[in-house]
Amino acid sequence: MNAFILRAPVITEKSMFNAKAGSVYTFYVASTATKKQVAEAVKSTFGVDVVAVRTAALYGKSKRTGKKRITRQQTNKKKAMVTLKAGQTIAVFDVQEKA
Repeated sequence: MNAFILRAPVITEKSMFNAKAGSVYTFYVASTATKKQVAEAVKSTFGVDVVAVRTAALYGKSKRTGKKRITRQQTNKKKAMVTLKAGQTIAVFDVQEKA
């Protein structure tokens, strides 16, 4: 069940800064996932100790598209900000900077 809780890492400027500065890693997670389930999934997948988990529901916007200007709804998402024990990292977020 843990394999289906974590959907994808969030790779943005803010999430990468938080990963380097404060050991806070951001993931898109299943919309029904609880904080305990997210912590267990991160611990079992990456082998790290989780200190805290914060979640946020992201509701999809309505977008107008096409020649007839049809409105379509974007999907809802949930993201989790996971704080790790000091000194631990997740390799997915280790991106080399250009010199």
